[in-house]
Amino acid sequence: MAKLPFQDLTLESAREQARQAEDRLRMAIDALPEGIVFLDKEGRYIMWNQRYAEIYSGSADLFAVGVRLEDTLRVGVARGHYPEAVGREEQWLAERLSLLANPGLRHEQQLADGRWIMIEERRTPDGGSIGLRVDITELRAALTLADRAAAELAETRSFLDTVIEGMPAILFVNDVRTGAFAMLNRAGEAALERPRAEVVGKGYADVFDADPAHALQEQDNRLLSGAVGTATLEVAYRDRAGATKLLSIRKMLIRDAGGAPQYAVSVCDDITEQRANEARIAHLAGHDALTGLPNRVLFHDRLVRSLRGAGPEAQIAVLCIDLDRFKTINDTLGHPVGDALLTQVAQRLSTCLREGDTVARLGGDEFAIIQHRVDGPDAPGCLAARIVEALGDVFVVNDQHLVAGASVGIALAPTDGQTAEELLKKADMAMYRAKAEGRGAFRYFEPDMDVRLQERRRLELELRRALAAGEFTLHYQPLLHVAENRITGCEALLRWNHPTRGLITADHFVPLAEEIGLIVPLGEWVIRQACADALLMPGHMKVAVNLSPAQFKSDGLIGTVMQALGSSGLDPRRLELEITESVLLQDSEANVKLLHDLRALGVRICMDDFGTGYSSLSYLRSFPFDKIKIDRSFVADVNDDRDANAIVRAVASLGHSLGMATTAEGVETAGQLDMIRSQGCTEVQGYFISRPVSCTDLLQLVASDDGGSGQTDSAPEAVRRAVAAEPKQKVA
Repeated sequence: MAKLPFQDLTLESAREQARQAEDRLRMAIDALPEGIVFLDKEGRYIMWNQRYAEIYSGSADLFAVGVRLEDTLRVGVARGHYPEAVGREEQWLAERLSLLANPGLRHEQQLADGRWIMIEERRTPDGGSIGLRVDITELRAALTLADRAAAELAETRSFLDTVIEGMPAILFVNDVRTGAFAMLNRAGEAALERPRAEVVGKGYADVFDADPAHALQEQDNRLLSGAVGTATLEVAYRDRAGATKLLSIRKMLIRDAGGAPQYAVSVCDDITEQRANEARIAHLAGHDALTGLPNRVLFHDRLVRSLRGAGPEAQIAVLCIDLDRFKTINDTLGHPVGDALLTQVAQRLSTCLREGDTVARLGGDEFAIIQHRVDGPDAPGCLAARIVEALGDVFVVNDQHLVAGASVGIALAPTDGQTAEELLKKADMAMYRAKAEGRGAFRYFEPDMDVRLQERRRLELELRRALAAGEFTLHYQPLLHVAENRITGCEALLRWNHPTRGLITADHFVPLAEEIGLIVPLGEWVIRQACADALLMPGHMKVAVNLSPAQFKSDGLIGTVMQALGSSGLDPRRLELEITESVLLQDSEANVKLLHDLRALGVRICMDDFGTGYSSLSYLRSFPFDKIKIDRSFVADVNDDRDANAIVRAVASLGHSLGMATTAEGVETAGQLDMIRSQGCTEVQGYFISRPVSCTDLLQLVASDDGGSGQTDSAPEAVRRAVAAEPKQKVA
């Protein structure tokens, strides 16, 4: 029988063949790029390839046939080969063993050197396992970069969407090939009052009216033609309520990758409110805030333009208007009433004009008018007459009836001047002439008015110099006590002893002093000088000083009175301060307090010109005056007018009831004196008693006064002699 081949194999040769097969297997698995490990059913190492040992190089010294994988994992954890296990070693080990006990589950593992390993286990028929280990570090990094790029791209897109949707500017994009809207942001939806679904895919003409749609398309055409790189335009459109809105639009062209025009991007700002604000600012720059009329700047500009555009034969008239009694109304009734009056004046002036003429408020109560085309020589005068009549009518402000009146001056171009400055100056001169001649009238400019203006300016300069030069003096008008029939007081009256013009009475310069702000320092000097002079008079005599409203507005009145009394040593009870009710009408509460403060110094307070104002009786309740002076207008008619006689009697009785002395001003005849005495007045003052005299003459007069002569029907004889002997003084 023939032998089979395997029958010649010996046990040894069989073993050799097995080793060779194992070697070939090992060589095969060592050649694999992945790590391979064979475990028995107890989890012990049977075989592993070189790549596996390289992957776990930190634990390779532990690898041996029969060693459990669990033991090598524990050592690896202890050596810190697995960063994921730090701080949670037992939990991590349990998770790994659980994964290894469930072959077929693929998972990842990070090693201490940062590499990532993918692990997959497969069961063998005998219950063992074959493990696959793949280094996926580079793959994971590539995937991470791709994920990061995708995430960044998504984030960028989200950011851009947020910016575009959140930006306050309107943004819309149009496809230049079709003209259709491709995009509209949220601000655009709000501005156009349409959802983007109603806009995207539509053309300009579907969204805007014809004019703005045409303008937008024209700008796109210019961009496409290359005429401009970017385009800027303003477009007006109407919203759904019919209101006009204004957009400022900046356009730019976007091209595709090949350079072909693709989109027109429009960034728009709603400038409706901005333009309205600019218009308001421009209006305020050229208009008076109170009346809404053109102001001085705009008036001057229009006058200059009118003069430039006028032909050689054309005439232009400039009218200057000033209210006659505004200062009194403003001072007595307060600024709110004054402002309301000015507003009504502006309205009346506007109704006097032709279309095309200009009326402006130059400041305060000064207004001016331009007649751009004078139709005849009488036209400016006719207009001025209408203005005087219109402003002479009663105004009603807060249920109060006010009469302001106006004076108007007229200058003509080119006769009176060819520049705006000349015409305004000369119209102003003519207006002052109208005021000087009685007010409530108009005057054309005349050459001699310029001379008068220069004279007024010289007087102003001389007045400023006069106070420093000591040119002012006081004269005193005596007050006769009716019951005692002797002089018991006097009123201080200011005089200017001009070096060339002689003695000038207060009515010629005090109004100018008030205009130029000199009345306060001048009034302070009067108080000081009156106190000093009073110290020379007999102790029973009082001296009265008039206070102007301007002095009440200043902060130094109390200090001035205290200083004057202190430096002179005068008994405060001998000083009388006279005010008119105009002082109380303006900020009456504060002024009444000031009067109480003055009373606290010991001085006496008198109300002058009683009966001529708005609320004389009411102010007797607001402050306990020491004296009330009856205005000369009532005294003048006391013998002939029953009403005047009754008023004097009533005031005297009222004063007696309230414990106030009464003084009748303007007594010029013996008959008036007798009547005043019969009505019960305390004192009289006037030319019948004495004209104002110097302090020296007053002292002589008082010294010779025979108060005990027993006369009852006339002024004291000594006073009458003094009046008769009074030298004639030069009075301006």
